[in-house]
Amino acid sequence: MSTTVPRPGARHRRKRLGSGESSGKGKTSGKGHKGQKARSGGSLRLGFEGGQMPLIRRIPKRGFNNAVFTQRFAPVNLNSLDLFSDGAKVDEASLRQVGLVKGEWAGIKILGGGKLKPKNLILEVHAASGSAKSALEAAGAKITLLKR
Repeated sequence: MSTTVPRPGARHRRKRLGSGESSGKGKTSGKGHKGQKARSGGSLRLGFEGGQMPLIRRIPKRGFNNAVFTQRFAPVNLNSLDLFSDGAKVDEASLRQVGLVKGEWAGIKILGGGKLKPKNLILEVHAASGSAKSALEAAGAKITLLKR
């Protein structure tokens, strides 16, 4: 069994603190003189501004944000559909099988990027752009839009 070795220069040795004045990190070990951050266990929480009202508490938090409810579709361009043979059924499962769609998505959207060679494809997708729809119909493909 062979072991993998990182490439030269990929790993740096850690800086040894407090190992003599000539090391560059001796005496105070890069922590300066006194103060809260020089003490052991002296760390400040994220967003702490020294007692001043933190920015996150100063800005207003009201209103509605629709970003939580957006649905993100997996984009598939027309020229990617050339992987399928004539008369093939193209759905989410077949797109994942050939590796065009990976990860978690709300659905599949066909986009009009590239050219599609005339094929009698049967598409079952969630959305399609206008240019993609017209190109698919011109190529003789049937497209069925699924409910989200």
